[in-house]
Amino acid sequence: MFAQIKRLGADSLLYAFMNVGTKLIAFIMLPIYTNFLPPEQLGVLDIIDKLSAMLTFLIIFGTDSALSFYYFETKDKEKRLEYVRDVMFFRLFIVAILALIFIIAGPWISQLLFKDPGYVRLLYISIGVLILDTVIVVVLMVLRFDFKTKKVVFYTVGKMLLVAILSYVFLKYFVQSPEGILLGRIASSSIIFLLLLSISREYLVPKINFTSLKEIIKYAAPLVPASLAFWVIANASVLFLQAFQSLKEVGIYGAATRLATVITLLTSGVQMAWRPYSMSIKDKENSPDLFAKIYLGLLLIGIFGIMGIATIMPYVIGILDKKYYEAYQYVALISAATFLNFYYLIISSGLFFTKKTTVISVTFGIVAVINTILNIVLIPTFSIWGAVAAYLISYMIAVVFIFRKSQKEYYVPVSFAKMAFLFVNMIAAVIFINYVQEQELSFLYVLLAWFYVLAIVAISRIDKDFRRKASKETMK
Repeated sequence: MFAQIKRLGADSLLYAFMNVGTKLIAFIMLPIYTNFLPPEQLGVLDIIDKLSAMLTFLIIFGTDSALSFYYFETKDKEKRLEYVRDVMFFRLFIVAILALIFIIAGPWISQLLFKDPGYVRLLYISIGVLILDTVIVVVLMVLRFDFKTKKVVFYTVGKMLLVAILSYVFLKYFVQSPEGILLGRIASSSIIFLLLLSISREYLVPKINFTSLKEIIKYAAPLVPASLAFWVIANASVLFLQAFQSLKEVGIYGAATRLATVITLLTSGVQMAWRPYSMSIKDKENSPDLFAKIYLGLLLIGIFGIMGIATIMPYVIGILDKKYYEAYQYVALISAATFLNFYYLIISSGLFFTKKTTVISVTFGIVAVINTILNIVLIPTFSIWGAVAAYLISYMIAVVFIFRKSQKEYYVPVSFAKMAFLFVNMIAAVIFINYVQEQELSFLYVLLAWFYVLAIVAISRIDKDFRRKASKETMK
């Protein structure tokens, strides 16, 4: 068991280093962006990013999880290459269709999103970035499956660094608008694409095995509604904010969500390592006990990470232009939802092991409807707080249901009641910290919230779960 944890830890550490690097670059660039762009223009960029995120889900079409499954199911190198090519050309086909739609209907889409057809150029640049990134993402995914972690880290950090430098150059010297940032992105993706060409060449050979592709799509298709539902839950609030409030609120909320990604410094390394790692050990005798410890360990990391974000955010927000100051109060709870977006991938392993991924699609489809209703009800009255509440509540509902279903397929001896108890009490403590900060009360009250959470962890005796060998009686 120690060797298995060591392997996950080593890969996670490298991926964590990668994400620390990329997030650090993003944090450095955020105040630069807010210095060049007022909240309304940052709102435009945020809508472009949300649209790109939705299109990315369509392009991926669940094939990341499918390729992960079949790549580790076979040891034949040629068969693996065949699967990769099938996924590559399937994604390129989807992105080509999307590009054609943008070319034909770009001005109409711009009018629909921004009430101004003049932003169509931003749409054209963003689809160009998606085309290049389609190839880059597949290549890096295969490198990750082959445990070539250092190469993944090098190219990912390198791309982010190029985006930062070139976006700044375009903003400062050429275009002081969201277009400058997008031009920096497409230039950066072009450079990385060329650097990866020697690796990607064999994946771009136009040989498609439609039988293998059918297997991949059959596995992946049930995940597509889930992907679209993810987009609705994470991003639809931006559209409702624009409809019920203004682009200024979109910009403030966008700044808060970007700051909230700090939580991914704690999680994204594990997230990238988790799928190949969990797939490779799922059939080992001690894996359920190992997974139980990982579930609890990651939850504790998330809880204290979110508490830390709530504590320091009023001081961190000073790096942004003063027009964005109010964003600090939303960051911690958005971080909690962001953490759950990661955590569901960990605790849903049983559904992926047994190919019961339809459950995920159905669950997130229902939750997306709930999220939409919450946005419509809450945003007109509570503005950005309504969007934050809809986001967090939606993911809490999804995680509860998916965990229960996953346990039925692949039992992991861990107490759901204990995990829920810890998380809910952390949310209460974060809300209390926000209240203290808004009322400018003594910092001693913030420390009181920390002592409360530490006491809750102690009372739950989570240390026993790490020491003992779990049994199926834990969840009964």
